[in-house]
Amino acid sequence: MDRDNDVFDIIEREKERQQTGLQLIASENFASPAVMEATGSVFTNKYSEGYPGKRYYGGNQVVDEVESIARDRVTALFGADHANVQPHSGANANLAAYLGLLETGDTVLGMSLDHGGHLTHGSPVNFSGRIYNFVSYGVTPSDERIDFDQMRDLAVEHKPKMIVAGATAYPRTIEPEPLRAIADEVGALLLFDAAHIAGLIAGGAHPNPMPHVDVMTFTTHKTLRGPRGGCILTKAEHAAAIDKAVFPGTQGGPLEHAVAAKAVAFREAADPSFKAYAAQIVANAAALAEALAKEGFRIVSGGTDNHLMLIDLRSFDEELTGKEAQLVLDDAAITLNKNTIPDDPRSPFVTSGLRIGTPAVTTQGMTEAEMPEIASLIGRALKERANPDAVAAVEKDVAELCGRFPVY
Repeated sequence: MDRDNDVFDIIEREKERQQTGLQLIASENFASPAVMEATGSVFTNKYSEGYPGKRYYGGNQVVDEVESIARDRVTALFGADHANVQPHSGANANLAAYLGLLETGDTVLGMSLDHGGHLTHGSPVNFSGRIYNFVSYGVTPSDERIDFDQMRDLAVEHKPKMIVAGATAYPRTIEPEPLRAIADEVGALLLFDAAHIAGLIAGGAHPNPMPHVDVMTFTTHKTLRGPRGGCILTKAEHAAAIDKAVFPGTQGGPLEHAVAAKAVAFREAADPSFKAYAAQIVANAAALAEALAKEGFRIVSGGTDNHLMLIDLRSFDEELTGKEAQLVLDDAAITLNKNTIPDDPRSPFVTSGLRIGTPAVTTQGMTEAEMPEIASLIGRALKERANPDAVAAVEKDVAELCGRFPVY
C-alpha cells in the first residue's frame, strides 16, 4: 500500500512545530527515542486482558515479562508495595482508585479546581463530582498556599472516606506528613495524585508521598518523561481491590506497547542522571518565575518550588486575558495554556492567568541562563500583541533559540 502522506505529512509538521517552538505546557515533555521506539513496538498487536500469570487470552508469555518488569521497576523507583501499570491515563488511574476503595456517594475531600486541583478531584462536570460527594479545600487568600487549617476543619466536619491530595496547577511543594495526620485524625484513606510531580519525586526534587499514603496515582508523560499513560501505586492491603478496579472494573485490554514504554521510562528515571534533570527543572522554573516577575507579571504564591508557575496577567495588563495571551503566544511559537488563578474573577474559558512549565525546555538542555530570554520573548509578544510584525519577529527569535537546543 502507498504511504499515507495525508497523515505522515501532518506528523512531520507536528515534529517541526515541537522543535521550532517553545514548549512550556507544564504537563508536556519530550519522550526519549527509546520510549518512542517501545511505544511503536509490536506489543501494539497483542491482546492481554488480565495480569501477568492470569490472562484471558493465550500467547501472553512474553507480554507477562514486560509488564512484570514495568511493575518491578516502578515499585522500586517509588518504594511501593504494589503497582498497576495498566491505566491508560491519570484520569483512568483516579477512576480505578476511587472505584476500588469507595462506594457511590461516599464523601471525599479534594482540592478545588479553581485553586489548582484537577477535574478528577471533584469537579461537578467530571465523573468524580457526579458519583461521589466531594467537598473542596483550597489555598489561603494571603499566601496562596494549601490551607491545611481549612482542610482539617472540613475533614473534622464532613468525616470523608478519602482525602485526595495533589494538584494540576499548584506551584509549591506538597508535604505529605500533615496530610497523613489529618487523614489519621478522621480515619480517612489518603490518595496522592502525583500526576504532575512524579518525575520530581523520582528524581528527589519533591518529597516522596508513598511512605505516607494509601494510594499514589500519577501519569507517566509529564515530569517523568515517559509515554502517555497512568499508573497506580498502593500499599499491599489495597492491591487486590485496585487491580480488580482497573480490570475488569474500568478497562479492558491494556495497551502493552505503552506498558513496555513505561518500563523503559522507569529505567531512565532510576538512572543517576535523572536526579540532575529533576533538579534542573526546578531551578529553571524558579529562574523563569523571577524573570517573568521582572517583566511585570505577578507570580501566584510569590514563586515556585516545582516545575510550574502560575502568572496573574492583571499586573502586566489589566485588560489582557489568559485566552487572548495563549492565542497571541501561539502565533509567536510559544506554547502554554490559559489557567485560572485563585479566586479568578474571569471564567475558566477566559481566565486571568497562564500556567507555564519547564520540563520540556529542560529536556532540550536549557538552563537558568535561557530563562530570562524566554521571559523577555513572552513579554515582548504580549506587549506588542496588536502588531503582527512584532509578533512574527518574536517567532523568529524563538526559532533561533530552539535551534540552539535541538530535541532529537
